[in-house]
Amino acid sequence: MHSDTQTGPAAPPEASAHPDAPGHVLAVRGAVIDVGFPGQTLPGINDALEIGAPGAPPVLAEVQAHLDRDSVRAIALQATTGLGRGAPVRCPGGPVSVPVGEAVLGRLVNVAGQPGDGLADFAADVPRRPIHRAPPDFAGQSGAEEIFSTGIKVIDLLAPMALGGKAAMFGGAGVGKTVLVMELIHAMVASYQGISVFAGVGERSREGHEMLLDMTGSGVLGRTVLVYGQMNEPPGARWRVPMTALAIAEHFRDERGQNVLLLMDNVFRFVQAGAEVSGLLGRLPSRVGYQPTLATEVAALQERIASVGGAAVTAIEAVYVPADDFTDPAVTTIAAHVDSTVVLSRAMAAEGMYPAVDPIASSSILLDPLVVGEEHARVALEVKRTIEHFRELQDVISLLGMEELGAADRRIVGRARRLQRFLTQPFAVTEAFTGVPGRSVPVAETVAGCRAILEGECDGWNESSLYMTGTLEEARSKEEAARAGGPAA
Repeated sequence: MHSDTQTGPAAPPEASAHPDAPGHVLAVRGAVIDVGFPGQTLPGINDALEIGAPGAPPVLAEVQAHLDRDSVRAIALQATTGLGRGAPVRCPGGPVSVPVGEAVLGRLVNVAGQPGDGLADFAADVPRRPIHRAPPDFAGQSGAEEIFSTGIKVIDLLAPMALGGKAAMFGGAGVGKTVLVMELIHAMVASYQGISVFAGVGERSREGHEMLLDMTGSGVLGRTVLVYGQMNEPPGARWRVPMTALAIAEHFRDERGQNVLLLMDNVFRFVQAGAEVSGLLGRLPSRVGYQPTLATEVAALQERIASVGGAAVTAIEAVYVPADDFTDPAVTTIAAHVDSTVVLSRAMAAEGMYPAVDPIASSSILLDPLVVGEEHARVALEVKRTIEHFRELQDVISLLGMEELGAADRRIVGRARRLQRFLTQPFAVTEAFTGVPGRSVPVAETVAGCRAILEGECDGWNESSLYMTGTLEEARSKEEAARAGGPAA
């Protein structure tokens, strides 16, 4: 039974647990550890604990509940193998703190800020920062209005991203979320001069190794920090890895005044880890089995991503959609916090339309004439309208064929199919598999190309000339080459 100490008045500041308060382990149940502090002031919720294990480094844990006046329940952030009752417990004081600043650039660290790249440990004088922190005051935040150009046609046209905003890629398994995030990293390396922080949350270890090798090979690792809590780690580590990445990003934003690009793959795994932790702590599940604190946990993460003063944290997040169900509570909760929503479609991936971004379902609050300009907004709206009209006619085409459509509808269908193909694009990160060099297209070229297709300039072209190209001029060259070479080309 919980005592009334948990809901009573807050303790005065001076009554926090002594940094070396002697505690001891009362029970270990997997990742859940009960710790006793007889006669001591209990550490606060979210405070760190260091638990001694014989012949091994101390295990890091985080307080999640006060059980009574003398004991707390904690979640381990590292494996608890070898821990036993009576093991000594130390309170460092305050939440888990991680190294930040210049020292972590080019490094791979875990949830506790310890190196995972086989290089030297961080020096004792490296500044550290707690992973838990209140979001910046609303009055101190600056709005996100400057466009963050990615060079990816379909995103820049239909779901433009904001510098200092939050963009999320939603998609089921195997539709290309990680490839899209990798391409965004690659596309921004040349033009983006800030710091990048990548949080690998609950993803495969293989993907972590590939990311490290790719970044080392492309020479961008020097401006990047990789923070990993992988699938094979305890739920506590996967749950807190985004907080570690945020602490590092906030240091560069606040103390150094630098823009930070925060990439998270995959935010759904953060929610999933939170649900595991909630179950381990014995909380009753809520909708669809998720934790009752789902909205609070997602808000605690997302509200810290903001622009303050002249420096911005721009977030690009991959979000797994379980069983392609976009009404899933985790997906809808995350979607409520983002500015740009990029929805990946399994049907488009099956047709070979890569990136498989659904042009109708994807949206952005920045797709406004006052932000992107009248021409961009008009062309984007017309592209969506044309593709939507084509989708409405698809059942008729499947049953009766194109011949049964009127001349106007046939023209719209032809232009919609050409638009869909023009919005495909070869990626630099897939060049090793496809043999096709990646393309980065300026926004103005994308808008001009779509406008030309909408106006009928490409009505007589082969659809294949527009597929997997960069600019319209490149597609024009392919079309001319095909015509010059005849049917065999």
